[in-house]
Amino acid sequence: MKIHLVSGGCGFVGRNVVKRLLKTTQDTIFVVDDLSIGRHPKEWFEGEFTSKMNKDLEIIGSDERLLFWNGDFRNLLFYMRQDPEYIQHTYGVDFEKFNDVFHFAAIVGGRLKIDGDPLMVALDLSIDAEFFYWITRHKPVRVLYPSSSAAYPTSLQTTEGAIALSEGDIDFTKNLGTPDMTYGWTKLTGEFLAQIAAKHYGISIVCIRPFSGYGEDQETSYPTPAIAERAAKRESPFEVWGTGKQGRDFVHIDDIIDFIQILMDNVSDGSAYNIGSGKLTSFLELIDVFTDIAGYKPPVKPLLDKPVGVHSRYADMSLVQEKFGWTPKISIEEGMRRVYEAQLKKVPACR
Repeated sequence: MKIHLVSGGCGFVGRNVVKRLLKTTQDTIFVVDDLSIGRHPKEWFEGEFTSKMNKDLEIIGSDERLLFWNGDFRNLLFYMRQDPEYIQHTYGVDFEKFNDVFHFAAIVGGRLKIDGDPLMVALDLSIDAEFFYWITRHKPVRVLYPSSSAAYPTSLQTTEGAIALSEGDIDFTKNLGTPDMTYGWTKLTGEFLAQIAAKHYGISIVCIRPFSGYGEDQETSYPTPAIAERAAKRESPFEVWGTGKQGRDFVHIDDIIDFIQILMDNVSDGSAYNIGSGKLTSFLELIDVFTDIAGYKPPVKPLLDKPVGVHSRYADMSLVQEKFGWTPKISIEEGMRRVYEAQLKKVPACR
């Protein structure tokens, strides 16, 4: 049987990938997450939730295609290094090797985490190093490594010099510049390891550089659902971190997953591709979108003591369009309306 591994599979991107795989394949999905950030599958599993335990492995769903291992991914990697057939021997799962591996396990948490606890975020170096070593031994059929737009040099994202960031702005044969905090450094390092895994070990792997991904079930520690929640509550004055003039490239999670599938089918050499809309939207503009949807126009209150990150970050999507003919399908207006309606359901008294 085909079995796919999704590390960090209960986080925002991971669980959406898992749900897509369960919908579009008949394969088994092995999810690893310590739930420090992610949500247990009982909160997002689509369909009737049933569960039984095989030792410490939770088997979910009537068709038993979702397997959930609750723990630190590094612990599982250690067990699999000690015994390459640890999963088969321990749980009786009948497979030779993982087909697709999606590596979302990471210390994440929005700007507050990136700026507020940078050395905790640096633990991603540990997670990734052990992961890349393991795939060179296990040799799964295909691997996805999620990098980040934070890997791009911050010098290209200032008030004065903001440009659309293109894949060629990161070139490991030249000066790489300075990425965004420890999170950017870990993702840049991961891209380098991905290229080594492909070139020296023959691993089929592709990297993605998603920009500001968002969706209906994203945690409110991220700006898009947080702003949507405040609009649903009809906050006035409407608070914004910083001046609100800083901008990002917003792309819906459904579009991200669509393009991930295209990339895994077509790229194997460890190279990285942007996933964005190619449009810069300021947080003031985003507030306008949500308050238009909510039907009111509050004054905006800047919070100048809050962390804001780089001033402008958006994608040059020309390489992606030329090579793959891909553009996102979901407009910012449609996507943000979905997010707003999801937040509105949580505050029924404000309807």
